[in-house]
Amino acid sequence: MFSSLLSLLFLVAVDGPSVSCYFFGFAGATIAMVFATVGSAYGTAKSGIGVSSAGIRSPSIIVKALVPVIMAGMVGIYGLIISVFLTTNIRLNESLPYTTFKGFSSLAAGISVGFSGLAAGLCIGIVGDYGVRQVVREDRLFVGMILILVFAEALGLYGLIVGLILAVAG
Repeated sequence: MFSSLLSLLFLVAVDGPSVSCYFFGFAGATIAMVFATVGSAYGTAKSGIGVSSAGIRSPSIIVKALVPVIMAGMVGIYGLIISVFLTTNIRLNESLPYTTFKGFSSLAAGISVGFSGLAAGLCIGIVGDYGVRQVVREDRLFVGMILILVFAEALGLYGLIVGLILAVAG
């Protein structure tokens, strides 16, 4: 059963590129979008809990406390950017065929952006939740929290850069 599914996956067309290259290209776009969105959603939810808790104790801090929520939302945008880039490059064009190499490079790009977005979202959520709660107690911690959030966001940005390099290499 498994071998027949695997043989369908790597089915080679008679006069064109492998059918599997399209699968891997779309799989890369899907992986990027799904995992970056999950990271973004977790970061938004987790830091949103901290914002709500901080808002109860000190309503004047809510605007400053929204920084982690905004940064978590940016992680999802990274997944959207690479997904749109990858899917627009997948064409049934006879003059410039979509090769197996391009399919695998798209898969690698999607994995790079997706998992780095997931990691960034997890970091932003945890730091945002606890950081915002502590900023209510001590306002001097705000700059330190922002620095940690910037470095957590950089994880997602690094994944996007690597993903774009991989996608262009195809």
